[in-house]
Amino acid sequence: MESNSYPVVIVGAGPYGLAATRRLRAEGIEVKTFGEAMSFWRCHMPAGMLLRSSYEASNIGSRHGPLTLDAFQRARGLTLGERIPLPRFVEYGEWFQQQVVPDLDGRRIECIRAAGDGFQLALSDGERAHTRRLILATGLACFPNRPALFDGLSPRLVSHAADRNDLSGFSGHSVAVIGGGQSAVETSVILAEAGAEVELIARTPAIRWLTRSSKLHTLPTRAQHALYAPTDVGPPGLSWLVAMPELFTHLPRGWQDKLAYRSIRPAASGWLRPRSGRIRFSTGRAVQAAEPQGSGLRLALDDGSERAVDHALLATGYRVDVRRYDFLAPELAGVIRQVNGYPVLGPGFESSVPGLHFIGAPAAYSFGPVVRFVSGTWFTSRELARTVTRKAGAA
Repeated sequence: MESNSYPVVIVGAGPYGLAATRRLRAEGIEVKTFGEAMSFWRCHMPAGMLLRSSYEASNIGSRHGPLTLDAFQRARGLTLGERIPLPRFVEYGEWFQQQVVPDLDGRRIECIRAAGDGFQLALSDGERAHTRRLILATGLACFPNRPALFDGLSPRLVSHAADRNDLSGFSGHSVAVIGGGQSAVETSVILAEAGAEVELIARTPAIRWLTRSSKLHTLPTRAQHALYAPTDVGPPGLSWLVAMPELFTHLPRGWQDKLAYRSIRPAASGWLRPRSGRIRFSTGRAVQAAEPQGSGLRLALDDGSERAVDHALLATGYRVDVRRYDFLAPELAGVIRQVNGYPVLGPGFESSVPGLHFIGAPAAYSFGPVVRFVSGTWFTSRELARTVTRKAGAA
């Protein structure tokens, strides 16, 4: 089919893709955006989830202006509490998209290749498109971390948390949840409340409950802001450094890595603890083997004990690796400079391949942990627009 050409293409319509589109268009840049609005949040997060981020940190693109959560509530006649239910956040993102990207193109990008002075995109309907500047904002959908010992087992017996939006089907079944962070604990809570028999198995010696953090977040706004940046990523004090990638990234690399881990190490929100009474916690344990047994699954743990369960749910997070993008041609992915799977990015989130940008979680190695979260859209959209606008003016 005929090939169309666009100055800038954004692939992805979650918070990062939407915020970037809004900011670039506000700067007068012509942008074509592909994706389904909020699809990862709608299809790969568990129904019943509450956002861990605070209300303020859940604003897309900016804390102020006509597209905040406050504006969304007024437009829809809603009243949201401090903890935002997943369906309401998805609805907010879709409302944001309708205001900013009413021309969102829902076609899937099947393949992206380098082509001359830019990139060729093969679309799901057979069309070809070309762009000189490509911004990938596709989130984590390509990167579920699945421990190798579960390879080859039927999805009926083992699945990743990202594969399960509706957990109600596990009612009356025994489920082992593997993991020790927010996703593992909240998934376990939702499963137990849905009527499943749940055991959480985690390598960590104990679940780290953020009870002190929960209490500090009930302080008056001024007191909270003395401890936590509005981005709400990281512990008291460090939160302010993490919120400013322009400063954070000037630290020695070793410091960046240590502080980033300290900011996002596995932990569970304190408000989940009162709901966890029906969960069996087995901490300081690792699964060493998994194999079918009858209609279920046998798990062998490192202490010599075994578990017979109906299903194992892997709440083992995500591992970024640009080579795992299913739409990125191997010859293009192979020339991107990377460290442990993360693209190495310069100003404006541009990779070592000129014109190719990565925003969201893949940018965390280069810009710090804040860009893993919704509040990272504030810095990202601003920094991206500054660079793209400058280069467009110089062209």
